[in-house]
Amino acid sequence: MGTLAEFQKITDTEDFFDFFDLEYDERLIQVKRFHIMKKFGELVEKAKGHDMGSESKLLEYYRFALLTVYKNFENGYSPSAADVWEMFDKPSACGTCSTSSSCSTIEEVSNGTHACISHNTVSF
Repeated sequence: MGTLAEFQKITDTEDFFDFFDLEYDERLIQVKRFHIMKKFGELVEKAKGHDMGSESKLLEYYRFALLTVYKNFENGYSPSAADVWEMFDKPSACGTCSTSSSCSTIEEVSNGTHACISHNTVSF
């Protein structure tokens, strides 16, 4: 396992598994990537408010968190409809901004649904 600085530079799901030397099913990652990383991210955020004592303990917590989330999905966990649809209420509806908070112009587009209008082109 590497250092906390190395961990903080990781952006790809598979790289998190490789960093922690965890085996994973590529097909499961392809299908559940968003949900796995969302739950993992929530656990990482929770850890920020606690003193783990050392960098190695914090990384062990992160490793355990990722393994736990992955195993839940491997064993058939499926997010509730509320969890899935909640993401559509968040202001990041363009491909450019969907993974960051760089949207500067958020506007209500319909019935409480918000979208980024910073970028006027959408591609599929």
